[in-house]
Amino acid sequence: MIRSIRGTVRSLEPGGVVVDVAGWGVFVHLAAVEPLPIGSEVTLSTHLVLRQDGPELYGFLDSADRAFFEQLLVVPGLGPKTALSLLRRASREQLERAIAARDLAYLTRVVGLGKKSAEKLVVELAEKITPQEGVREGDDADVFDMLVALGYTDREARQALGAVPEEVVGREARLKAALSATLR
Repeated sequence: MIRSIRGTVRSLEPGGVVVDVAGWGVFVHLAAVEPLPIGSEVTLSTHLVLRQDGPELYGFLDSADRAFFEQLLVVPGLGPKTALSLLRRASREQLERAIAARDLAYLTRVVGLGKKSAEKLVVELAEKITPQEGVREGDDADVFDMLVALGYTDREARQALGAVPEEVVGREARLKAALSATLR
């Protein structure tokens, strides 16, 4: 199994990057490609998935993100593309807190999972995940609802919440940060 990859970022593509490793252009699926400028040297923690139509490599800037991704793959019916999609919509820390707190509202509204998928995720992982300090009980779900009430689409509201730094706490502060993030 390929657990890490180091090389030069050659191009950014939808859903990932091409990393030049000893002359080989390797496509790596990523949750976020923004922090990787073309031409930069990068080391990614990876997870290799072997499929009938060929291997797929999923990369993470942090090995903790890879470990969380691999935990998500344990959930029945949750494949690697769906797991990576979850990490695109919310940070690992936010997802860990929501799963540990069994916050179905956050998982369905903010992350965009269906109710059954969110319940399955909580049932499978709630006992296995120990989130970091600072659990916010439903703040993001409330902020999401406020953004939608202000006329944002679900997708726009998710993107605005995803741009809010973890250090910003409290419903009003997170709403203000989400609104200012969309004005940039």
